[in-house]
Amino acid sequence: MKQLGRFSLVLHTHLPWVAHNGTWPVGEEWLHQAFTGSWRRVLRVLETLAEHGYREVATLGVTPVVAAMLDDPYCLSEIHSWAGRWQLRAEELSARPGSPDLAALADHERREAVACLEDLQRRWLTGGLSTVLRPLVDSGVVELLSGPATHPFQPLLTERFAAAQLSTGLADAQLRFGSRPAGIWAPECGYAPGMEDFYAAHGVSHFLVDGPAMHGDTGFARPVGDSGVLAFARDLDISYRIWSSRTGYPGGGSYRDFHTFDHASGFRPARVTGGSVPTEAKQPWDRRLASAAVLRDAQDFVAAVVRRLTELRDRHGREALVVAAFDTELFGHWWYEGPEFLDAVLRLLPQAGVRLSTLRGACSAGLVADRIDLPSSSWGAGKDWRVWDNDVVAELNDEIAHMQKRLFSLLDNRPEGSGRDPAADQLVREAFLLSSSDWAFMVSRNSAADYARERARRHAEKFTALADAIESGVGAERLAAELRAVDGPFGRLDARTC
Repeated sequence: MKQLGRFSLVLHTHLPWVAHNGTWPVGEEWLHQAFTGSWRRVLRVLETLAEHGYREVATLGVTPVVAAMLDDPYCLSEIHSWAGRWQLRAEELSARPGSPDLAALADHERREAVACLEDLQRRWLTGGLSTVLRPLVDSGVVELLSGPATHPFQPLLTERFAAAQLSTGLADAQLRFGSRPAGIWAPECGYAPGMEDFYAAHGVSHFLVDGPAMHGDTGFARPVGDSGVLAFARDLDISYRIWSSRTGYPGGGSYRDFHTFDHASGFRPARVTGGSVPTEAKQPWDRRLASAAVLRDAQDFVAAVVRRLTELRDRHGREALVVAAFDTELFGHWWYEGPEFLDAVLRLLPQAGVRLSTLRGACSAGLVADRIDLPSSSWGAGKDWRVWDNDVVAELNDEIAHMQKRLFSLLDNRPEGSGRDPAADQLVREAFLLSSSDWAFMVSRNSAADYARERARRHAEKFTALADAIESGVGAERLAAELRAVDGPFGRLDARTC
């Protein structure tokens, strides 16, 4: 069969950093749900394909804070305890008198919990993400993307602070996975003109932007300016077949409904049924119906990719590329059947004459077009910066700007030739966490805005208290040790590199 072109699946694994005393579903509960419902299941799909000889299956961006959590014994132990409670909840549901549908759901949840517990005990608790993911990276099944340490919106940072974030993230990835990623997932796909030179200076060869930044011309990577750094853009028409909240596949009537709960057990017993169907009228989830919908939608998605690649080949006279990029959590957490859908799509595409490819593989294959000068952009609302730079978050952005000035003032005033300083390292850590893009996102979208404000306030207070102690020369080491004991480790922050 003649090859039509290439398809690159790009997944971004991210959630806000969670302190050990995190609250709200973005806290520890969110971490546990994201791991058990999405991350572990998606990795199993990739591992199964690898066992069947597949290579260059997907490009996976892992935010360094997620890698840190999934290598941390405390976090993994808490996930293990949560999975144990998951099994207990399923057993309690199975013992409850009720309908055959709830009994079938209880049996399904119990089996899934047992499989997760066995996987945790066999691999994750002894080695963490580093040992699970590295074989996929080393064998070429997955291209690993890294990025700035704590997922900041880079265009709003000073270049020096952005450099400290990026160099820390890349070094952390090399430490955990054995090689330094050449590509990055720019947080929120945030871009400002000139960032390509910044990337080149840090050894980054390619990064991702959203489709409108290339005016929808997404069939090839493009060198940005004169830097030689390549930008890839996601194909919105293809990506939105899944991503769209109005018309995407996850809204299909046979899929498990995310918003309907059996509150006594915490499980989701219903299928979507219909977009306007009230909760009390939702039909029971039927795994067989859902699996049939997965196959139907996977075939539809593959047909759309084939049409798109055929159109690009006819227009350009050569093979082209379709990039579909998503948050990993969409597959399994928000859309329960998502991992099953990915597995079907990744098996069906080669049968339809489409080669699976990582972004790096597309570069090597020469799927590169002429240079481009990109506009400022993101993948947020409006495809500009409005989500992270507006009146509602102006005070937060002012706090982050002030923090950067004070951080570098303190670091620059240290005696020349000073050795490693745990207090300075912790100061950088608090500065990094304050600058996460998630706080502005949640405030702007009014999604757990109070939680986001509180988290940002706490990091700002910790930064200020530690900065004051360093400046006064009184109690800095003691306070830094207290903060490390509360928040736990993250990577290898070294203030001397900032």
